[in-house]
Amino acid sequence: MTVSPNPAVVGQSFTVTATVIPLGPGTPSGNVTISIPGATPASANPTLVGGVASASFTSSTPGALTITAAYAGDTNFTGSTGFNTVVIIQGTTTTSVVSTPDPSGLGQNVAITATVTAVAPATGTPTGTVTFVVTGSGGGTFTQPLNGSGQATINLNTLGVGSHAITAIYNGDTKFLPSTGSDTQTVNPGPAATTTTVTSAPDPSVFGQSVLFTATVTTNPPATGTPTGSVVFTIDGPGGTTSPAVTLVGGVATFSFSGLGASATAHNVTAVYTPDTPNFITSTGTDTQLVNKANTKTSVTSSPNPSTSAQSITYIAFVGSVPPGSGTPTGSVTISVTNDTTSAVVVGPTDVPLDINGFAVLPSGALPTGSYTVHASYPATVNANFNASTSSETHIVT
Repeated sequence: MTVSPNPAVVGQSFTVTATVIPLGPGTPSGNVTISIPGATPASANPTLVGGVASASFTSSTPGALTITAAYAGDTNFTGSTGFNTVVIIQGTTTTSVVSTPDPSGLGQNVAITATVTAVAPATGTPTGTVTFVVTGSGGGTFTQPLNGSGQATINLNTLGVGSHAITAIYNGDTKFLPSTGSDTQTVNPGPAATTTTVTSAPDPSVFGQSVLFTATVTTNPPATGTPTGSVVFTIDGPGGTTSPAVTLVGGVATFSFSGLGASATAHNVTAVYTPDTPNFITSTGTDTQLVNKANTKTSVTSSPNPSTSAQSITYIAFVGSVPPGSGTPTGSVTISVTNDTTSAVVVGPTDVPLDINGFAVLPSGALPTGSYTVHASYPATVNANFNASTSSETHIVT
């Protein structure tokens, strides 16, 4: 019995050939059962052709595997068994490493990526970790796991000016041997990379409430200095806006705005820094701002009150926003009047439009002598920026 290739690497196909030798005239026929625990497949049953039978296998685990070839015999020949061993070894790998951007500026983020691939005849994607060794100021030793594509990446914005040697060492796994790749990264003196961060307060806010947006621009180490220039804020969503350019003071720019509409989805806030000197590099920061509906307060009055059974009555409702919300609610108010004795609705319900000042006026006729309750309801469905509210008042007819 022969095995080729032997040794074989993880994932490589190897062929087992069994030869049944007759101890007399004729040629054995039938099948040979070849069994290899730990291989794929674990067994095969090839047919003898001219006394020879072959089958192919693979293995995903390094080590020595025992091969058993059993011939059961035919009408002319008795059975026999043969043994052999195949050795499965770890596959070799190559490691390549690249850094971008190269060259970079002082303080600029540099992405260093190592890619580990199997060398034929090995197949599959290596797993495990890569150790990066970066020389020079701001470098160091960093270990990162490989992803499903056989890649590992680190990001550094600390590299000092000059040339940095990069070594990526793949540490191997149970199936693949270690390998090493190298690269160089050049960091030039020049514009300092920056980072822009954005905050908003209060968050969440309510409709009509003033929100203060703050952008802070800093240099990325090892660069130093306070960035100068301006920031433009852009807020999306209902009522969104774009600010004028706001000059940085001590690296900070602020912008206040109260026109954002209420929404179940947060507004996206983007701040773009534009330097005013060649010493700094532009950067962008993001944040979100949630704006809820403003609460409202509804009041209702009737005039004259008390009235006589011969007097017409005017019902007046007012809807206003409750601080910290602001603005005048729009839409309509539902006004109704019920008899306190019978609970019967004697006026309305009537939807009365609000005017530009938040008032709704409903003139009505006289009512019989008795006690009545006047209801005013501002529903939340009439305006996306304001919550509902209600009010009631007792009206007496003499």
